[in-house]
Amino acid sequence: MHRSLEREVVVIVGGSSGMGLAAAGRCLAAGAAVTIVGRDEARLEAARKALGGSSRLAALPADLSSEAQVRSLFARFDEVHHVVSTAADIRGAYEHLPDLKLEAVERAVGSKLTGPILLAKHAAPKLRPGGSITFTSGIAAYRPSPRGAVVAAINAGLEGLVRALAVELAPIRVNAVSPGWVRSPIWADVAGDRTDEILNAMAARLPVGRVGEPADIADAIAFLIGNAFTTGTVLHVEGGHRLI
Repeated sequence: MHRSLEREVVVIVGGSSGMGLAAAGRCLAAGAAVTIVGRDEARLEAARKALGGSSRLAALPADLSSEAQVRSLFARFDEVHHVVSTAADIRGAYEHLPDLKLEAVERAVGSKLTGPILLAKHAAPKLRPGGSITFTSGIAAYRPSPRGAVVAAINAGLEGLVRALAVELAPIRVNAVSPGWVRSPIWADVAGDRTDEILNAMAARLPVGRVGEPADIADAIAFLIGNAFTTGTVLHVEGGHRLI
């Protein structure tokens, strides 16, 4: 972590697994009071235990695509210093156009574009000046693949949102991390039992010789939380994927 987060409040949506869970661990280690947010209460409880059950850790259920739930979430806080969202529901979104179902598109947009808009809307009044909001976009915006039109469009749109919100919400800082291929639970929705095969093939192509781990993205989130001179920026953490 770039600096101590003692006495600071961090809300991490998507904090029950993968990149969000790793980010929660980093923030706790830096002294923050952390609230992880997700839709599945059982996964939230498992994450709370995995993070050691700290007295500075809370777990709250909420669906990012529901404005009522996002409003209710932030009504619980008097003050927030940093908000992070790693949430993504892309079930069924990686499909060729003839097979693409509208409900899968709407679900993906709700988690990665509409949801961040709602987060910014309801978090901003509680954020201190100089506080931060950090979203996660992704390599699909730069290296789209067949079946990936929906996710490419959403990630590109999210990065435009980051720049606009950095201007509108200043002096609150708004940034995004753009991960490459990261070994995380979301791959079960994309590749199923071919996950290891696909990730290993990509690792052989990348300049760094491996795919990412959640800790790599947590490092980038920690930088954006801690660096008070960074806003409106997309930080690429993709092992050189844009070069191949």
